[in-house]
Amino acid sequence: MTTYVFPGQGSQFKGMGNDLCGTQKALELLGLADSVIGFSLSDVMKNGSNEDLKRTDVTQPAIFVHSVITYLLLDNPTPAMVAGHSLGEFSALVANGCLSFENALKLVSIRAQAMQKACEQNPGTMAAVLGYSSDELVEEVCANISDDVVVPANYNAPGQLVISGSVAGIEKATEKLKAAGVKRVLKLPVGGAFHSPLMQPAAAELEKAIHELQFNVPVCAIYQNVTAKAETDATFIKKNLIAQLTAPVRWTQSVKQMLTDGATEFREIGPGNVLTGLVGKIRA
Repeated sequence: MTTYVFPGQGSQFKGMGNDLCGTQKALELLGLADSVIGFSLSDVMKNGSNEDLKRTDVTQPAIFVHSVITYLLLDNPTPAMVAGHSLGEFSALVANGCLSFENALKLVSIRAQAMQKACEQNPGTMAAVLGYSSDELVEEVCANISDDVVVPANYNAPGQLVISGSVAGIEKATEKLKAAGVKRVLKLPVGGAFHSPLMQPAAAELEKAIHELQFNVPVCAIYQNVTAKAETDATFIKKNLIAQLTAPVRWTQSVKQMLTDGATEFREIGPGNVLTGLVGKIRA
């Protein structure tokens, strides 16, 4: 059974739009994206600098558009199941027919702008925790820091967990984790505390937008980050998309569940190959 997986923020690269200009269909979709977003996203994707692509309100639509166009250019893709890492869930929902390209892009744009505002209102950061004994150790350290915000944010693969929170919270967690024997805690070059309570203002904005757009019956299940379970009901899919902004990305658990449910091949669609590497570690 073939599973299509879609990457999230961080997979962008300079010139990422240039490999999409070879067909008329791709050019039409890039033009449609520009009209939906209200600025020349295609120009930034083709000619923008690394700094241009780092802004959350540019990065997210750019990765989404690259991923979905790449998927739509495939020759009769037939996914048995789909999943996406954070932002990638919106690409996955186009792949399984739950959302149209235009409606998903509208949501991605609103989500990105809301997250950018939340980052400015509630400054924060994230850090990768590497070389630790168990997820429970990291979870316990975070739970015991009560005077600052710090939570597990991304369960990416065994031995690779990202934490998120206020700058002070991340610093305190780093000290406590190293004291507990963790080999490395690497601060990430991100603009905010994604998948933490500091994103609550963005979740409120996204919720309003989600309830205004049509969700169709999907052709196959999406394994969502919040539950790590197969979802086909639009009501639950919507709830999980909203909750995802402040809840952890359970990628490890999602991949394990897809394998249990019969996944045999994982195809990563979009810029980069980060998810391919993570899936390999999870299957090992």
